[in-house]
Amino acid sequence: MHVYSDPASERHVNDLAGVESPKRFPAALAGVERAEQSGVLVERRPCSLAQREALTAVHDQAYLDHLREMSAAGGGYLSLDTAVGAGSWEAASLASGAACSVVESVLAGETAFAVARPPGHHAGRDYGMGFCLTNHAAVAAGHALSRGLERVAILDWDVHHGNGTQDIFYGDGRVLYFSAHQSPFYPGTGKTGEVGEGEGLGFTVNVPLPAGSGEDLYAAAFAGVFLPVLREFGPEVILVSAGFDAHVDDLLGGMALGSDSFARFAALISDLSGEVGAAPSAFVLEGGYNLQALTESVAATIRGVGEEAPGWEYAGGVRQIEKGREALAPYWRSLR
Repeated sequence: MHVYSDPASERHVNDLAGVESPKRFPAALAGVERAEQSGVLVERRPCSLAQREALTAVHDQAYLDHLREMSAAGGGYLSLDTAVGAGSWEAASLASGAACSVVESVLAGETAFAVARPPGHHAGRDYGMGFCLTNHAAVAAGHALSRGLERVAILDWDVHHGNGTQDIFYGDGRVLYFSAHQSPFYPGTGKTGEVGEGEGLGFTVNVPLPAGSGEDLYAAAFAGVFLPVLREFGPEVILVSAGFDAHVDDLLGGMALGSDSFARFAALISDLSGEVGAAPSAFVLEGGYNLQALTESVAATIRGVGEEAPGWEYAGGVRQIEKGREALAPYWRSLR
């Protein structure tokens, strides 16, 4: 596995959000080291700044200019929970650059993980919020499209709905966005009926889950909604917005996943990528605010890529899954 990171990730300071601290970066890297100690072969690679074309493919130029100028001036505020500091533009640009490099690695045949901060999936075309400045998974998807791919999937298992990613691709039928997230919860988006618009109708797939959900409900979401649609869509690459704040010990979330749950998620996506002939899986770090849980979950995800996928099947009868299948059945034969 290729792992992309840069020390600049530790130089971003959001003084409105103590949990999204610079300490998250070494905690995530400790997970990479733990995976190596378990026998996984990891090649560490440096990041490059995201190219202007990659950023403007998903963000408005005026927003990017505002963000860069705010950081150069020493800092400022984008929302009630998202501050910018002197090191923020560099950190965000390198994190988005790492996501582009991850795409290059997987298109060359090697699984890859962008271990960087701040997270990105709440950032939209012209706004930052939820600790996010630029949307790394969206930048990666745009970069994949620029490389000639026509079918890109983004799977978001962060505890929060990725409203920014959804907004960016809501009308784009080339990018299929999946999210399983706690609801009701911040940011208040991601309802089952949000399925896209225009050419993107049916290409947004939301499975909101109640607080306290464990691996059984996530398994039902995978087997009952995500996997059938992915098989029918036939993505050329699957990008994972890998947030770990659905961990039972997380400081913000209210879910009940263990670290090993993420190993099974990774194994499942890796197996499916092979099944449909997609590139190897690509992971981009999102949330995760208990440092020990973050370390364990990153390690589990990297380890899980090479493990046997769970044989999850959906037997029906789960209310949240049935609502999702009903909303999406008009667009996907596999859910009828």
